[in-house]
Amino acid sequence: MTLRVLCVFLLSGWLSVSAAALPIPENGPALRIQGSNTIGAELGPALVEGLLQEQGLLKIHRETPDTANEQRLVGQTAQGQRVIIEVAAHGSSTGFTALKNASADLAASSREIKDSELLALQALGDLKSPAAEQVIAIDGLAIILNPANPLQQLDTEQLARIFAGEVKTWEDLGGRGGAIHLYARDDQSGTYDTFKELVLSRRGKSLSSTAKRFESSEQLSDAVSADPQGIGFIGLPYVRQANAVAIADGASQAMLPLNSLIATEDYPLSRRLFFYLPPDSRNPWVQALAAFAQSPQGQAIVAASGFVSQTVQAMSVAPNALMPEGYQSLSRHAQRLTVNFRFAEGSASLDNKARQDLARVLDYIKRNGKTERAVTLVGFGDLKDDPARADLLSKLRAMAVRRELVKNGVVMREVRGFGALMPVATNSADEGRIKNRRVEVWVY
Repeated sequence: MTLRVLCVFLLSGWLSVSAAALPIPENGPALRIQGSNTIGAELGPALVEGLLQEQGLLKIHRETPDTANEQRLVGQTAQGQRVIIEVAAHGSSTGFTALKNASADLAASSREIKDSELLALQALGDLKSPAAEQVIAIDGLAIILNPANPLQQLDTEQLARIFAGEVKTWEDLGGRGGAIHLYARDDQSGTYDTFKELVLSRRGKSLSSTAKRFESSEQLSDAVSADPQGIGFIGLPYVRQANAVAIADGASQAMLPLNSLIATEDYPLSRRLFFYLPPDSRNPWVQALAAFAQSPQGQAIVAASGFVSQTVQAMSVAPNALMPEGYQSLSRHAQRLTVNFRFAEGSASLDNKARQDLARVLDYIKRNGKTERAVTLVGFGDLKDDPARADLLSKLRAMAVRRELVKNGVVMREVRGFGALMPVATNSADEGRIKNRRVEVWVY
């Protein structure tokens, strides 16, 4: 599927794919979903309920089997026929295993598919193709302190050492308060999986055994709020009375866990949530659920479930002295859209989320009358031995996005490249370099 065809499909077909009446099997579930706890606990079931409602089904409800972390979503036709969708949330890797042994129709994952899994599933088609790899939401974690703690920011290296138990006192961080008390979610939590993946595992560390573990996000947040020496990590909806600190990664500016910075994936503790659809699947419920998840209605459910939706909005950015002068000028006169275009590893090709976002950006531009010289693209790159090469590559990436927008009738105002300036992640790791290779969209 070409990028332009994909954009037309997304813009015109979000609803048409799922709105048509779907066939109902005489026996067994209409759809089996397996994988991520983060998705399967609430977001996945909520999206399924939305699809069942769109299908006009009645008496929609949830049933809980005897197996933990599994649910059945059930609806009923006007003729009384039951429609069942099964959701099992035992971890991202179990979704790919279930696709391989044909015990699931769709995999939910809170991480990108691994090369080994791609190879094992190649008989099902290319699971990295744009139609197969669907980003459905963005997730982010907040690092919280007691309101009396004056510390305002930390970096990801410090976080890893704190939660591994290597940094033991607030004085070690230049603060005050004595021993650090650690608070963490339990091993079954998707929030814990996220923290382990983004902070601990990437630095070869494990959570300290001294951490107090909680099944409840609310209880964890309230415990940190009551403990002047406490620090914890939590999903965005559960900060409550605690203080969230700004987080830096490498040479990036420290960032607070704001929805806008998570939507652009600039915030260091943000990650993508995925559906993986076997390209050769003949089950229309698979495509219908993915299409519903990408629709405005589906993204509203994403936001209502406590995650960050991919709905494009314009936001004001306050200029500061750390910005290049050209970027400060832009921030004074234009607004930035809540999306970054990122690129496949080792190439100037848009990754699959960027392909989806292109349709959303085009829709925003056209709905808001911005097609005539009202859009500026700003490219960034990772650090190179030759700064001139970094400058060139950053502008070439912006030009790649420009080509796709121009094909769809947008007359650009300007295309700029800022090289390796303003990194949002460390350049010492592949994941950070990929995040730094980005294109921002600004509108006047």
